Amino acid sequence: MELDELRQMSAADLQVKEREAREEVFRLRLKLKTSQLDNSATLRKARRELSRILTVLRQKTPAPTKGNDARSS
Repeated sequence: MELDELRQMSAADLQVKEREAREEVFRLRLKLKTSQLDNSATLRKARRELSRILTVLRQKTPAPTKGNDARSS
């Protein structure tokens, strides 16, 4: 999935995509360990896709603010 497509999705949709991507990475790792995965590059692609989703999701959620900042006094 393209990065622009991910950026257009809502945070809730991205969370669903994240869950699906995590499951896919898990399945591929399991197949790799049991010698059922023909092309190990698919695991790398799935991990990168998960990273892209997580990056966009973190960009969409606001960063937590610090309570007592010494510079604000």
